[in-house]
Amino acid sequence: MEAARDAPLGNGGGEALLGELEALVRDVERASSWWERHGVDCAILALSLLALPAGFLCLRSENVVALGLGITILGMSHYTLTVKGSHLATHGALTESKGWSKIWELFFVEVCSSFSAEYAKYGHVKMHHGYTNVLGLGDSSTWRLPCLNRFVYMFLAPLLIPIITPLVAVERLRKVELRSAVCTLGLISLGLYAHYWLLLNVSGFRSPGSALLCMLVTRSLLAHPYLHVNIFQHIGLPMFSRDRKPRRIHMMSLGVLNLPRLPVLDWAFGHSLISCHVEHHLFPWLSDNMCLKVKPMVSGFLHEKQLPYNEDSYLARFRLFLNRYEELMVQTPPITELVGLQ
Repeated sequence: MEAARDAPLGNGGGEALLGELEALVRDVERASSWWERHGVDCAILALSLLALPAGFLCLRSENVVALGLGITILGMSHYTLTVKGSHLATHGALTESKGWSKIWELFFVEVCSSFSAEYAKYGHVKMHHGYTNVLGLGDSSTWRLPCLNRFVYMFLAPLLIPIITPLVAVERLRKVELRSAVCTLGLISLGLYAHYWLLLNVSGFRSPGSALLCMLVTRSLLAHPYLHVNIFQHIGLPMFSRDRKPRRIHMMSLGVLNLPRLPVLDWAFGHSLISCHVEHHLFPWLSDNMCLKVKPMVSGFLHEKQLPYNEDSYLARFRLFLNRYEELMVQTPPITELVGLQ
């Protein structure tokens, strides 16, 4: 057990504080237009879809610059659709319609990301968000691979994410009913085969091996920051036990970290995964653009109430994980005890 040093209590109980902050955020949300609430992020996703034909056509060229441009377009579009799109769709942040939310969830998670929408919602929304940094529940332990050393994990392992993702999805399908498993497997296969077919018939690849290699390259373009971001923003921060976890506002202010704005990652991953991760964990139904809009209010509120608002640079976190890899990624993290907040 590790006692938290100078753990701030804030002014008033945790539920009252969160209720006060949520009321302020709801006011901003009600005063915002549809374009601010959903339109900006939908436009980014639409542009990524519209850019796909240009990416596939660029790969027809024998010019190195055109090939590089095609891979970049396809890689950026892939991560925008699979990370930003899947994340927003899983939280129902793309639309206020439940019917369309389900459709977008299946499209972005299963067709584009080659993963199970049902398990994505369970693992991310129910467990990770419901029990952020609670050991054994939402502690990001799925990202730990103690068998790998720091250099293999940080530099080589990300390249396997495009291969591991559908394999994990198929393994999870053993635990769901047959009809759901067949539907999910069909949508995953549709997405993978469509990518492969377009490379052969639009981009003009002459062999299955070259097409598969191109698929791996484009789907690995931002794999390194994707893996890094997922560990940087929670691991190394206070961890809690399931029977002694603090109130939600304290859990999120202590156990979540924001990175600075990074244009490429802001576009491909979304603000809620980069510079507004604290805001996202407090109010997960908000779109990326709305998280960015309420960020000054949330940070000001937490500072005013003397609550933590964790921020650090990508490079600083990268150095931290390289230097303390054994402690952060191999050993079981200590439990933080917050006296009076559980």
